[in-house]
Amino acid sequence: MKANKFLLGLFTAATLLVVGCAADDTADVTINQGNGGSNPTNPSDFIIGGTLTEDLTLITGTEYDLTSALIVPEGITLTIEPGVVIRATTGSDVYVAIQQGGVIMAEGTSSNPIVFTSNSATPNPGDWGGLIVLGRAPINSVVGGDATSTSEIGGLPYGGSIANDNSGIIRYVRIEYSGGAADAASENNGFSFYGVGSGTTIDFIQAFEGADDGVEFFGGTVNASHISVVGAQDDSVDWTEGFTGTLTDVYIEHRQSHDKGIEGDGFNTDIGNNSNPVFWSAPTINNLTINGLGSSNGNEAIRLRAGTRATFNNVWIQGFEEGYDLDDEETGTGFLAGETSVTDITFDDVTLTLKNDTNGAFDENSFFTGVGNGTGADYDSWNSGWTRN
Repeated sequence: MKANKFLLGLFTAATLLVVGCAADDTADVTINQGNGGSNPTNPSDFIIGGTLTEDLTLITGTEYDLTSALIVPEGITLTIEPGVVIRATTGSDVYVAIQQGGVIMAEGTSSNPIVFTSNSATPNPGDWGGLIVLGRAPINSVVGGDATSTSEIGGLPYGGSIANDNSGIIRYVRIEYSGGAADAASENNGFSFYGVGSGTTIDFIQAFEGADDGVEFFGGTVNASHISVVGAQDDSVDWTEGFTGTLTDVYIEHRQSHDKGIEGDGFNTDIGNNSNPVFWSAPTINNLTINGLGSSNGNEAIRLRAGTRATFNNVWIQGFEEGYDLDDEETGTGFLAGETSVTDITFDDVTLTLKNDTNGAFDENSFFTGVGNGTGADYDSWNSGWTRN
């Protein structure tokens, strides 16, 4: 059944297909047609979950119910065609994980996106896990060659020395109501990219109404463009562990419950690695819009800490008490060394544009270049047809 498509005409409503036996403790993958899905009378409704042992294609015109973690191990490809809807059962242990060496080919279109959402009749942020991709690109939380760390959810390995590692394609994909927390230290995000390499394509993705971060990068070198995060209850975009990719055209919109628009860490403060890693996070962010709820509602749009470096070009920030909040001495050192910069930025309804807690001798006049010149992500030119608002 290599690269098999599930042809609807060949099955009856009672068909149960076992794809393969699991290589670990995860359940066998089952594709169960018309038996307990979100619409049991619909013969195009399937139940999926478990660990793949052969390639799997989810086909256009079909809805799938994800009832447990779906794991794509090394050497296996999960293909998701345009328009596929995957409805997840409530639970933090319900997620999709692409392991090191596994591949996801999820290519929707602007008029026919791929959608991961909650199976609840009244969906809420945190109903289920999210999408996890784990690669072999460098991270700074371990030292030496192909050493790996393990993910918060699932305890899966990630990291290595392959900067151009390729985990596949994710294009025109929307994730809704994700972010279920296993415990206080183990939280799903909408999209979690662990050590993902620059050979991976990430373009036109949205995280909608999630309970934790919308998109988080744990090290890696992957580039991503056309990123929409609407209604994340924690940070909308987060990076740590030495992330060095480029993010282009990023739109962030806060709702009633939220934390920061961006939280950037130079290293992962949650796992106790030292504060002087072999390299720092140093992403580039081009064309960024962050819409808050107004300066009277408090909070900061962007927080940079734990020594992160970052380059920002063309930024629009609206509706925050603080625009940029810089923490700790090493983060300030990065700016003073010319490794952090903000060029062409516009503030609208922002009380304090820069809060400098680094002990570095600089202020907003030296930190920002081209104030008033920022236009942001031009969201209306690329969000039509595939995003929610």
